Amino acid sequence: MHQRRPRSGAGVFISAALVHDRPSSMDMSMRRLLLAFLLATACAGLARADIRIAVIAPLSGPYQTLGQEIKAGASRAVADLNDAGGIDGEKLRLDIADDICRADTAATAAAKAIARGDVFVVGHVCAAEGDAAAAVYADKGILAISPAITANDFTDHRPGPSILRLAARDDAQGTAAGAFLAKTYGKKRIAVVNDGSPYGKTLAEAVVAGLNAAGVKEARSDSFEPGAKDYAGLVDVMIDDGIGVLYVAGYDGDVALIAAALKSRGSDIVLMGGDALATSEFGNAAGPAADGTLMTFFTDWRSHKPAEAIAAAFRADDIEPRGFVLPAYAAVQLFAAARKATGSAKGSALAAWLGSHTVDTVLGPVGFDAKGDATLPGFEIYRWGAESFEPLPGS
Repeated sequence: MHQRRPRSGAGVFISAALVHDRPSSMDMSMRRLLLAFLLATACAGLARADIRIAVIAPLSGPYQTLGQEIKAGASRAVADLNDAGGIDGEKLRLDIADDICRADTAATAAAKAIARGDVFVVGHVCAAEGDAAAAVYADKGILAISPAITANDFTDHRPGPSILRLAARDDAQGTAAGAFLAKTYGKKRIAVVNDGSPYGKTLAEAVVAGLNAAGVKEARSDSFEPGAKDYAGLVDVMIDDGIGVLYVAGYDGDVALIAAALKSRGSDIVLMGGDALATSEFGNAAGPAADGTLMTFFTDWRSHKPAEAIAAAFRADDIEPRGFVLPAYAAVQLFAAARKATGSAKGSALAAWLGSHTVDTVLGPVGFDAKGDATLPGFEIYRWGAESFEPLPGS
């Protein structure tokens, strides 16, 4: 909060004459009371303190595209709220920090946010970093809403009730992918492989479950060792086995090398992965081999009616509101609604209110279940082009 200098003529400047030019019969206690009254009146005339909130997300490194989307969405939401008068006359102030998708950096950024007085955080993107920061927020009773973390454990084992998310869960992602594969490629031989990580294993299991629920049995369900220099051996196994669709539950760098290996073999195997492919790193590493790769990613809110006006406003400022832009905007809307309704800065009170109410946002009506997961549609199917990815028509 910035201290403002009193200005004469505004009812703030206190002249010594107001105290010292009184009749001598006024005793010291009355003078003190008068001075206290005048000081209180002066302070009341000053602007109210800002409500400080924060964005903490990867603003550098391989996931910076996603972090920049969160920053853009939250920044505009704050500006729009302030232009409309703030929250009961109090303006919002947005602090921004880069967690680089590292657990230690995220925990440090969370602690700094609390130290400077932030009462709400929009973040994070990566699961391990989100978990590290969530422990800090829960300990200090700060509300945090992630627009991006999909790992089931983020809310299944959250450290406190003030941790919420708008992103759909990994099991919902896998179910959507399995249903799509069964519907679109059910007559082909489908292989599901994972990198052995918690993310990869959980996602692969959900994909298989989705396939099976739709009456399709996977041809192969394997794991692979991540971090290889190339995956020619894995690709050769798939080609020799007559695989038509390869779903890889792993991270962008490994899937990029698998895509490159498929292209070098001239294979027509359809490659698909999860939301970990929604990074510039995947496109850069895979190069031309990225073209045609399918992936599950969050619902494209741009095409939904509640977002039309805000999406147009972003585009007027040369910002395409893809990815996490609109979810981050919605996160600020949710905080503002809870703060206005409760008048509280306590994460427990804000989260309790959000858990028992539905708020109209740019994503449509949003509520939260007992775990802290949003009651929203989850994932859609996207296709990589030469340089970026877009929703797959008709998916």
